[in-house]
Amino acid sequence: MNAISDIKSGAGLTRALSEQARSLRWDDIPDSIRCWARQCVLDTIGCGIAGTADELVLILLAEMQEQGGKPEAVVFGHPARLPAASAAVVNGAAAHALDFDDVNLAMPGHPSVAILPALLALAEQRGASGAEVLTAFVAGYELQCRIGRCIAPGHYDGQGFHATATVGSFGAAAACAHLLGLDADRFATALGIAGTQAAGLKSMFGTMCKPLHAGTAAHHGLLAAKLAGRGFSSRTDVIECAQGFARTHSPDFNPQLALETPPGGWWIAANLFKYHAACYMTHAAIESARQLREQHRFTPDQVERIDLRVQESCDRICNIPAPRTGLEAKFSLRLTTAMGLAGVDTSRLSSYSDQVAADPVLVSLRDKVSLDLRTGVPNTFSEIELSLRDGSTFTAQHDAGVPAIDVANQGRRLEAKFAALVDPVLGGAKTVTLIADIARLDQLPDLHPIMAACLV
Repeated sequence: MNAISDIKSGAGLTRALSEQARSLRWDDIPDSIRCWARQCVLDTIGCGIAGTADELVLILLAEMQEQGGKPEAVVFGHPARLPAASAAVVNGAAAHALDFDDVNLAMPGHPSVAILPALLALAEQRGASGAEVLTAFVAGYELQCRIGRCIAPGHYDGQGFHATATVGSFGAAAACAHLLGLDADRFATALGIAGTQAAGLKSMFGTMCKPLHAGTAAHHGLLAAKLAGRGFSSRTDVIECAQGFARTHSPDFNPQLALETPPGGWWIAANLFKYHAACYMTHAAIESARQLREQHRFTPDQVERIDLRVQESCDRICNIPAPRTGLEAKFSLRLTTAMGLAGVDTSRLSSYSDQVAADPVLVSLRDKVSLDLRTGVPNTFSEIELSLRDGSTFTAQHDAGVPAIDVANQGRRLEAKFAALVDPVLGGAKTVTLIADIARLDQLPDLHPIMAACLV
């Protein structure tokens, strides 16, 4: 990492981060990190294919098709091909539509869904190899985590920005700039163009706009890199300059945090994959609830009271108290806790429906949940104290913010998740082919086999 000239002001930070990303080469990436990157690709494509029939995706697809243009890139799960930037919007929204895609707390947000839809579309357009795509992906991933770190916690927790949309725009721009081979000036310029477009509000959670954020991040990043490549101008100090991204988007700008070496040397090794199709901040509560149900075998009618202890920021992320729709259910700590306690399979997409949200058994359990919002604990932590009508009480706790240690086992879980998501859309043969081709992505001369298999 290049040093910056003034730690306090952050002078030179944009240049330092862009140069680190620009200079990354395939041979610099250890095999273990390559494995993490392939797993991110597998999971994102799986989520994108599964999300392709969502109403918000169909609306976006209809709009992008009406706009027309050169058919350059595949749309997941459809026969359509669109201009690369249009495909990035649709595929980004599709991959985030189910809120089942991966997370990194360094951003904090969804890292892969902001980058890969842009990068895959650009790679199709340019005929890039699998190794080139994976290298560019890791470069963009690491950069966006560093930017997210230096504006935390105020950007997301305090100001209410959705980092997937804002910080993700930088990750997508860096990845695309890397694939385009931009020089140092144009690479930093691409970040400037991305930064002035970056937008997205947490107040939109529970609406179609949240998935749209992922699509616009991908679009903004791709557009930024391509404009910079054509000579479009921008500031090359967008992060740290006066009235720049950091100072307008966070009260907590700390450039030193962007320069720190992550545990294990790579932020991608802290990637968290989702096995419940809801907001990640609900996962610890779901796991605690499942643990209680498995250990004590109670029935919903036996429950008297549920005390749920979580970090206070969850109140602003996933605390819709009485969700009416399946989409709102994904952002309701009370309802998802009730689902876990009642034995509802929270990994199934069909579990998040308007009917489930209105189920009288779940509503009764939901209304017994009392939230205790705390400081001093991670926002991925929860503890449940369950009181039954007979006077007995039980507790369980879980932290969903701990990355996997057994990456091979994680890969097997992700393949099973991928198959469950993709087989109903594409069929078993294509699903098996996609898993195999993504596993050897770095050996492919181009992405044609993978992207062609994503078409119906």
